[in-house]
Amino acid sequence: MRKFALLIVLALVMVGCKREEKFPVEPAISFISLEKIDDGSGIDNKATLTIHFQDGDGDIGLNVDDIYEPFDTASEYYYNYFINYYKKIDGDFQLIEFEGITFNQRIPRLSNNVPESIEGDLYIDLPINSFDLTTQYDTIKFSCYIVDRELHKSNTIETTPLVVKKRG
Repeated sequence: MRKFALLIVLALVMVGCKREEKFPVEPAISFISLEKIDDGSGIDNKATLTIHFQDGDGDIGLNVDDIYEPFDTASEYYYNYFINYYKKIDGDFQLIEFEGITFNQRIPRLSNNVPESIEGDLYIDLPINSFDLTTQYDTIKFSCYIVDRELHKSNTIETTPLVVKKRG
């Protein structure tokens, strides 16, 4: 009888000790996909970038009212999802910056239960047409990283190259 009771207690303890997955407090990201969105125009205007993230303390994302230092509009941390656009020129990818246009984004707050380990996928639609109509096609790619509310920076990832049809 004692052995049976001990087995039940051990079984309950093992069930009760649900292992929580823990990650470092610095966010980590990995590339999943970059897929064109068919808008029916025959021109490649947008694509969806999908990345996977993990964060040990769950402090990824900003609320709409997170606009005070260091997240104010004058700060580099107004955005928390940093995206660079590259175009293949003469066989090499070169960073392209568009005047007055940024690809950076603000990820909304993903968890209100800080600290907790979180992970998931982020999807973002991006413009992919370089607005340079001197050629019919371009080959592009993106690099990106994220920053959490404690200003921990993730690793930087690159997408696979994508051939973009710019005009008919």
